[in-house]
Amino acid sequence: MEGPELVSETAVRRAIVKTADAYPVRSPRTLLTVVGLPSVMALLFVTGRAQAQCNAGLRELSTDPFTNSTSQHRTEVEPDTFAFGSTIVAALQVGRFFDGGASDIGWATSTDGGTTWSNGLLSGITKFQGSGPYDRVSDPSVAYDARHDVWLISSLALREVGGSNPPVAPAVVVSRSRDGGLTWANPAVVATGRDLDKNWTVCDTTATSPFYGNCYTQYDDVSTGDQLRMATSADGGLTWSEAAVPSMGAAGGQPVVQRNGTVIVPLGDAYLSSVRAVTSTDGGLSYAGPVTIAPILAHTVAGNLRSPPLPSAEIDGAGRVYVVWQDCRFRSGCASNDIVMSTSSNGTAWSPVVRIPIDDTTSVVDHFIPGLAVDKATAGSSAHLGLTYYYYPQANCSTSTCQLDVGFISSSNGGASWSTPMQLAGPMSLGWLARTNQGAMVADYISTSFAGGTAHGVFALANAPSGGCGGSLLDEAVYTTRAGLVASGGSVTSSGERAVVSAGEARFATRAPVTIR
Repeated sequence: MEGPELVSETAVRRAIVKTADAYPVRSPRTLLTVVGLPSVMALLFVTGRAQAQCNAGLRELSTDPFTNSTSQHRTEVEPDTFAFGSTIVAALQVGRFFDGGASDIGWATSTDGGTTWSNGLLSGITKFQGSGPYDRVSDPSVAYDARHDVWLISSLALREVGGSNPPVAPAVVVSRSRDGGLTWANPAVVATGRDLDKNWTVCDTTATSPFYGNCYTQYDDVSTGDQLRMATSADGGLTWSEAAVPSMGAAGGQPVVQRNGTVIVPLGDAYLSSVRAVTSTDGGLSYAGPVTIAPILAHTVAGNLRSPPLPSAEIDGAGRVYVVWQDCRFRSGCASNDIVMSTSSNGTAWSPVVRIPIDDTTSVVDHFIPGLAVDKATAGSSAHLGLTYYYYPQANCSTSTCQLDVGFISSSNGGASWSTPMQLAGPMSLGWLARTNQGAMVADYISTSFAGGTAHGVFALANAPSGGCGGSLLDEAVYTTRAGLVASGGSVTSSGERAVVSAGEARFATRAPVTIR
């Protein structure tokens, strides 16, 4: 329905979000029926473009304020989160460039378990915020150092090299907050190099650990074939030293720390053809491995959506590590992806790959870009897991027809069985998303964290651009649910399922090392 545009897309969305506060998130198998919203619905009919604005129970955490002509506005993508106690900190790219990086890293912090949020931008990284020395920035990752009471956001600093060349990344940097994630100092340098990629930071928060207060950052060196690198800090992120690591390529590692201080780093290899792991038992001085967790057998997601099969890793209260990624091994002909999982108690021996049963293997749904959370107050057969992910209801779609949604599923028994999945947001059209040289973008990764016993997924969500799908001003921001989601065991299980796709049928693995920024 076409008609005069009396209000902006943003105003409509905010009206919907405010009015829909009391409405629950919806199941992917049901449609949302909005009752008692006559004035808001009238606005929707006037604008005639209301698909994404109908998402109920969501909160917009941040908005891109930049106006520089070199990157795309309004765009926010690729959030990470970390929670400790009642504090949740999210970090995200703001003002996405086509060929890599963003104008700055934004942050959003809740100190009351997700009830209220503050937000802002990190200063001192890029020229767009606080006169930083770098041209762009990418790959935010959040951590908390309990010993030094400091929150950390690490990121990948980029410099432009001129002409049509993409930017290079000469440094990994870390911004620090000493007041619970509400203000942030200019960054310290974690590592430098010719061209680095895909950093991720974690800290040892167990007071009885021999390495309590150590923080660890994983990254890779593009200039040496994506060689794995690890750095360690023992002073709250102020200074860092490089660790001894195996000679191996890496992409997208996510380190976790056991209660005894052992660091376990699940990661993709340089070609994203397998998930591997390395471990450190000496406080990050050196790492052993790698061991192979499993090959990655991934279907290429339709519509030229940027969606590399990077792993998402978490750890429970007893030290069991959970790693998930998108994978097609349980789908005939590798026709679409499930989210699959493997676990380990020591980082060297891993369980067989199992499928998270979001949909039947005969469905046409494609699932990708997972963000896993494990409640560290739970463990073992009672571990609570929450998984936020993107999906297409129809895998076989095109750039013009694909409909992108956000889902959530949970387990309260360590993944033995799962709840009925919920649709959190969508559908979105791919034309609403930031454009990059690796496809339309919501994220290379997203995140979920538990605070106060409930799961808080944070994800990029887009509305129709101003002026319709061909409009020049985008409307892509980072959202979460207004209330945390309770993990439930449910009765859905994939027990007894066997893979039907072999490594020779894998679709994603590349012929050259992957650079994703």
